[in-house]
Amino acid sequence: MDSAEDHFKKVVHNDADENASNDDKDSECSDSEKTGFIPKKEDKESGSTTDSDEENETSDKAEAAVAQMLKEEEDREKEAEDPDYSNAYSISTTEEVTQQASQTEGEDFIVLQHEHDSQSPGIRKHLEFLKKLRLHVWASLSRAQYVSLLKDFVESEFFVIDGDSLLLMFLDKETQYLNFFYQIECFLQDFTEKGAKYVIAFFKDAEQMYFPYPHFLFLRTALIEHLRHNTSTTVHTEFSSCLSSKWEIFLKKSYPYFIILSDIGLTSLQTDYLSILIAHSLSKKINVVLASGQEYDILRVYGYHVQSVYKHRLFFQKYQQDLRCACENLVRSKEPLICLYEHLKMSLKSIQKEVRQTVHLLKQLWPEGSDIRRVVCVLACAVGLKIYSNMLENANTSMGAKTEQSARGRSKPLSPEAAADLCRMQCLTVTFLLHMPLSQRAQIRIMKSCWTKQVLPLIKMQQLCTHFALTQLSDTNDWKLDLTYLPDLNDDSLLINLAHYYEVKYTEGLEFKKELGKEMENEYQCLWDTVAKLAVKYSFGDAFPIRKTSQLFLEQERTLFRDCEEEIPNIGLISVKSDLVEEYAGDVLKDLPVLESNDPAVTSLIKYKEFDELCHWHSGRPLTEEYDRVHCNADAKSRDPEERRQIQKLQTFRHFYGSTLEDSTSKLIVRQDDASGNANAAVKKTQRKHKSKAETIAEENNRRLKSKEEKKEQEQWKALCIPTEKEIKANLTVGINKLEKFLKTLKSKSVKFSVEMTGLSACLEVWKEHCRKQGNKSKDLRKAVQVMRRIHILLEKYQDLLEKRHLQKLTRYLRLLGFENLACSLSDSTGESNDQNISNYAIEVGPARFQLQYMDYYLLREERNDPDPRVQHFIPDTWQRELLDAVDNNESAVIVAPTSSGKTYASYYCMEKVLKTSNEGVVVYVAPTKALVNQVVGTIYNRFTKKLPDGLVVCGVFTRDYRNDVMNSQILVTVPQCLEILMLSPRCQKWTKRIQYVIFDEVHCLGGEIGAEVWEHLLVTIRCPFLALSATVSNPGHLTEWLQSVKRYWQRAENKIEGSSTNSEKNFTRNCRVKSKVQEQKKSYRVRLVLYEERYNDLEKYVCSLKGSDFIIEHCHPCAALTVNHIENYGIPSDLSLSPRESIQLYDTMVKVWQQWPRAQELDPEEFVSFKNKVVIKKADVRKYEQELKKELSKWIVLGQRQKVNELLEHLKPKPVDCSEQEKWKRFASFVDKLHEMDKLPAIFFIFNVDSVERAAKNVFVNLLKKQKSEQYPNTEREKERLSDELRKVKKMLIKFNPQDTRKLSSSKMENMALLLTKKKQLEKRLKRLTAIPSVCTYADPKAVDEDTLRKIFHRLRFERRGYLQKMMALRGIGYHHGSMATKERQVVEMLFRLGYIKVVTATSTLALGINMPCKSVVFAEDSVFLDALNYRQMSGRAGRRGQDMIGNVFFYDIPLPKVERLIKSNVPQLKGQFPLTVSLILRLMLLAAKADDKADARAKGYLDQEGNPIGFAGLVTHLYYYEPSNFVFVSFLVKGLFHKLCQPIKGSTVFSDDVLEKLVLILANLFGRKYLPACSMKYKCTFCQSKVFLEDLPEDFADAVNEYNTKVEENFAHFLLTTAKLADMEQEYRLPLSKTDFTSKNWHGSELASYLMDNTKSISAISPFACLSGVVDNDLFHGEVINKAVLRSLGINVTNCPLLYLNKYDNQGRRRPLNAYALDFYKHGSLIALTTDNWLNEGDAYYALKDFSLLIKSIGTSLSELCDDPNDNVLLAFQQLGEIYEKKLKCGT
Repeated sequence: MDSAEDHFKKVVHNDADENASNDDKDSECSDSEKTGFIPKKEDKESGSTTDSDEENETSDKAEAAVAQMLKEEEDREKEAEDPDYSNAYSISTTEEVTQQASQTEGEDFIVLQHEHDSQSPGIRKHLEFLKKLRLHVWASLSRAQYVSLLKDFVESEFFVIDGDSLLLMFLDKETQYLNFFYQIECFLQDFTEKGAKYVIAFFKDAEQMYFPYPHFLFLRTALIEHLRHNTSTTVHTEFSSCLSSKWEIFLKKSYPYFIILSDIGLTSLQTDYLSILIAHSLSKKINVVLASGQEYDILRVYGYHVQSVYKHRLFFQKYQQDLRCACENLVRSKEPLICLYEHLKMSLKSIQKEVRQTVHLLKQLWPEGSDIRRVVCVLACAVGLKIYSNMLENANTSMGAKTEQSARGRSKPLSPEAAADLCRMQCLTVTFLLHMPLSQRAQIRIMKSCWTKQVLPLIKMQQLCTHFALTQLSDTNDWKLDLTYLPDLNDDSLLINLAHYYEVKYTEGLEFKKELGKEMENEYQCLWDTVAKLAVKYSFGDAFPIRKTSQLFLEQERTLFRDCEEEIPNIGLISVKSDLVEEYAGDVLKDLPVLESNDPAVTSLIKYKEFDELCHWHSGRPLTEEYDRVHCNADAKSRDPEERRQIQKLQTFRHFYGSTLEDSTSKLIVRQDDASGNANAAVKKTQRKHKSKAETIAEENNRRLKSKEEKKEQEQWKALCIPTEKEIKANLTVGINKLEKFLKTLKSKSVKFSVEMTGLSACLEVWKEHCRKQGNKSKDLRKAVQVMRRIHILLEKYQDLLEKRHLQKLTRYLRLLGFENLACSLSDSTGESNDQNISNYAIEVGPARFQLQYMDYYLLREERNDPDPRVQHFIPDTWQRELLDAVDNNESAVIVAPTSSGKTYASYYCMEKVLKTSNEGVVVYVAPTKALVNQVVGTIYNRFTKKLPDGLVVCGVFTRDYRNDVMNSQILVTVPQCLEILMLSPRCQKWTKRIQYVIFDEVHCLGGEIGAEVWEHLLVTIRCPFLALSATVSNPGHLTEWLQSVKRYWQRAENKIEGSSTNSEKNFTRNCRVKSKVQEQKKSYRVRLVLYEERYNDLEKYVCSLKGSDFIIEHCHPCAALTVNHIENYGIPSDLSLSPRESIQLYDTMVKVWQQWPRAQELDPEEFVSFKNKVVIKKADVRKYEQELKKELSKWIVLGQRQKVNELLEHLKPKPVDCSEQEKWKRFASFVDKLHEMDKLPAIFFIFNVDSVERAAKNVFVNLLKKQKSEQYPNTEREKERLSDELRKVKKMLIKFNPQDTRKLSSSKMENMALLLTKKKQLEKRLKRLTAIPSVCTYADPKAVDEDTLRKIFHRLRFERRGYLQKMMALRGIGYHHGSMATKERQVVEMLFRLGYIKVVTATSTLALGINMPCKSVVFAEDSVFLDALNYRQMSGRAGRRGQDMIGNVFFYDIPLPKVERLIKSNVPQLKGQFPLTVSLILRLMLLAAKADDKADARAKGYLDQEGNPIGFAGLVTHLYYYEPSNFVFVSFLVKGLFHKLCQPIKGSTVFSDDVLEKLVLILANLFGRKYLPACSMKYKCTFCQSKVFLEDLPEDFADAVNEYNTKVEENFAHFLLTTAKLADMEQEYRLPLSKTDFTSKNWHGSELASYLMDNTKSISAISPFACLSGVVDNDLFHGEVINKAVLRSLGINVTNCPLLYLNKYDNQGRRRPLNAYALDFYKHGSLIALTTDNWLNEGDAYYALKDFSLLIKSIGTSLSELCDDPNDNVLLAFQQLGEIYEKKLKCGT
């Protein structure tokens, strides 16, 4: 018979059959996610031609191709978004299972709830809708992305966990009651420890789903009460269902980050209920995370994340009524009845009533209150016995003799006396729970017995009674009840043990009659007496004897114990005779056991020999290092002429690329021999009293030169003065721009002053003229802003040049503007003035308000005036000087400053210093992306030139794709993974000693998800000083502290090395021809923290949405993102800054909302202490004002003005309109046009999907083409064709003349030829005029780049497949940028955008990290799970770059408002340390230690050396280190000869059949690049277009090898756990992790019976005592799936530390999570599009994954060729052939 738990497992496994339900079979297979864009098939343009004569023709072809794309797109748009997925997939369905009365618990216990007539039209409609709902939810969940759940909002945002989904995650028939709570607490504690904030919601209606499963029902109720009373977790139970208005209000107010939900319930009824909850959450813009398939490691929790999109809202709108009806149908029920043994019936209401009365009675018996375990025990026993006796009495009186006959086929009910026996044993069990410590209970025998069919119904009825008792007690406030031990109300295992003892052993004789112990006896007596008093109406006998009947309670044939005497192999570590191991881990190892040398585990280390001999392979042969495998473009050391030419071409391009990054010319570096003391040379010079004659002459010459320059500039200004004035008066904006451009070219301060004064006078005249024109009408204050701006500049920057007459002039101007108080403060006297004139030109706004509201971003910043001799072109700020000091003193520094603040200057200063110091010193610049590497290299080429000995160069590059001059350059620019390769390379150790400085750019990548551990390895292993730069670190103090501790370690280690200097160091020094300065640099171990928080320019945010055909663009005040709760709990984020205008807006709204606000007058801008009578209000003054307003806002909440704050925030909120994705993208080009009109271009549009990035750019391009077509004359196309034909004919005729030999031509022919050439020129001229792009049909700025430069740049695209289309788009000022593009394509976009030619770029996050792409605006055009706080700050930082714009604009284009608010208010993420140690890393370190050219250095780095050299395929394993544990499995396949068996070529050739190669891909896809799909994706049997989607299993022999590997690893890991168990904190192990409830009983005095029930052979040394209650023992650790549930928690270890390769992964409900077959599918069909439509991948992710897979095959091929002597080895040939085919397919497919 099935228990409830069995049923759950069955439901789960058969879910696909039960829930698959869609009768529609559709033939069409389209991607329902594709919206309003141009299809991807387009890019078939051939590479561009260099022949300019063919350009027009190709241009027409390109335009025709794009027009065709447009037409196809329009056809697709006709297929509107399909929320039902009716056109999405072909589905093969199984028979629909309708939900009838729940009869899941066997015939002897039934809860009758409700039945439906499945034939009624209403129900049929209801069932039809449920089919649609299930399909909609399935299609959404299948697309879920597997991501890290706790993104950067973790500190300030919360999410919701659905309580029932939480319960369903851990329901398991094996799990004991207390262990169930332990597992749930572990799950929640893992979130809590990682800083997550969450609430748990249990819906009232969901409770009804559990009545057929009383055990789960009572667990649910106990869980709610436990979480509520014993933890700080917020639990919501006030919501009836997800469709209730209360829940809607809760979601709207709090807007959780996501909600964790299960997609499967106990029954199909509950599954449908959860589907409604999923559909509802997604429709409310709440993302969903599946409870299924979650995994966690030390740092992160991973899960399937479903992004809410418009389609979900559309589905909800369309079916809102159906969803409500479905929800009501699912939970609607008559009064439920319970039915025992088929004929004993009773309503649940009567049980509830009985519980209420019994609780009342118990309060009188125990007025002082009690422990919840006692209370629940006596209530469940008393109520259960009373109700059961009543039911039996009623049945006996009403039935009579008829019943006897009909009862033959069913179980006979228990007698009341037997029921009382069961209750007595339950009381005894609770007695044990009250007194016996967990350490003793963990040792109790494991019994595999189960209750008889007669006992189960009674137990289930008692569980119902317990549920009602807990519900009743939760409302009791007038009674002292200790709820601490709610998680330990019963122990079924202990009860079965007691039942077995009294049923079997107790009757066998005196020696088995064990004493309870006095204390236990009294406790038990008390409990039973109370039960008897509560059920006083019935007589159930005394407490002893415990068994009064001989009724059997346990199934006899199934009563057995688990044998715990299985032998565990010898436990211990393999001895390592190494000083290093002793030094680093000796204190831990001394207490741990070690294996004998003859132990099988030790002797098994000698292997691989047989394989080597059989196959002519050399598994131990050292492989070439990864460094050598990277393609080398060319090295300066090369003597090959062709390579030399390549170097020159590369260097020329880098100079050119660098020139687009900076204006400055290259600086010649001269090596300084007296390097010591250079730092302060300039300072020392100034301190000398007497100047030498030479110095005096030099100074005189400089003075003369300056005077000459000044004269020249004065003459220049004389000539420009009047034209400039006229230009300002004609057009103020253009004139001022020209004036400022001219000012930048000047050096003389006096000339600049004259220019400013002239500018001021001109601006004032413009303002006066404007005022005269307007009369009494409102005036454009922007014209007055320019007057005030010039006054600010004159007063701040030229104070020393201002004479009395100048000040009088400024005073007069201020009076004219109506700022009398400012005029007085400037001149100290009131002075006479013409009031009439003043009033005509006066600004009707107070001076402070005018400066804040209208001058806004023109307000000046505090800047230093004293130059620094170390910096030529600008005056550095204080924090920048601190950086330069750090570099001068060889110190390390962590620099945290906003984007574009100038932090990278220190990097280049550091490079310059090293270049000057010596020819040997090296600076390594570590950048996170290849794009950033290219940018830094370009900048270095542009900045530095140095004459070096032959073979040495200034700059080298090393990325995974290419390298040049790595070892022979002074500045190496690289990515972290490549520097790690060098640091761990045995033969590069001498080079590492030359490193003087390492610069880590974007060091916040240390906290990233991918590759973060590499940053940590590097920061730990480098010995020299470093600079760590970032704009986004919220805990820089913590990071600096950690880095300082690393430096202290190095200080100690280097002191040791110096104490015993090694030969290698001496040799190295001797080999240097010139004595190296590297060793002479003074060492510093200090790590400075340099913080600067002020952005150079403010960012203004706008929310954009589409309403009809128009765009609503609303300013988004940063404070609008806040909520009262957020301000209360977390305060106002430190980096939520306001522009001056926004500060005024906040003040005005505060006054409006609270008219009696006490501080209104004090904080009025005109009265504010920092502004009053101040002529020049600076940014720093405004910051004080802003801080004061923010403090006041927080104070309002303290003063009880929550409502007012709510009103204020609501008032500031923008009101965007929702629109469909289809409409949004359709109108995207119009949005770009709108920004163009608003003068907000150039802009970068961030979109997270590669496919969408390209299509968005092409959409804009097509729009401009259409615009041009509509505006040109109708005959233009015909005329173009006619001229093209004519030109073609002329060219043909010219070719016939053969102009190479003109002497042989007759004079007539010469004349003809001259005429033809003239005609050709004319035709070309006319054609050029016709094909010229009208200025209204392009965003490009032709003045930004000259034709020659443009030709140079486009020349780089000539061989690119999509080069011509990109050129066509660039000519219209449009580009796109993403990681899948070729480097040259990306560089062209970067250069043209930087030069100001391209104005519109769509991009993925490739442009987020530090790329120098200055723009006026940044637009977030698509929401994504990857758009988090970090990416938002990095991306928005591109807007408003220093020296480019006064302000940056950030636009959110149809991003959900709650997401926008979250991005604005969330804090920058905190950096957390990684767990950087893996088995592969240790192996790499061992290889280095075995081969390093400096052992002492290797020791200092902590490289483990295991006495002998690493053996076997260690080299191959370490080459594939990124893929652990697949690297180990791959080697095991190789060793077993499985690849040799598989790779058999076609007879008589060396070519392999498709079958062999396909099988090879299948094997590799099972090992590498594994992407698991959610378990629910297999719910329906889909017919996909081209892909198989779900990866097939490994061939049997390979699967066996994996199982063998896993068994060995599990065995080793289990040994490790058993060995290290001694290190656990057992005090912590006896406490629940979240509630900290302690289970170490202090008053246990022992009991004979308890000792008898224990199993002393049971080994549980490494098992959590809570897990022991569910029967888990040490032996179970040899099975990986148990580890996380069973391991001792205080060890901080989980199964992710174990390199297991799962053949199949299952979720909590036991469903298989299939692997995505993308790698194999692509090999078969070669289509990236198919992977997006069928395999649920977005195109960018698919491309990167395939590229990795292709590189992996090549890497394996290279390694195998080095390990194998035979070049014709079949395995080697197969991998090489497969690598070539896969690479070719990837090139064709993209």
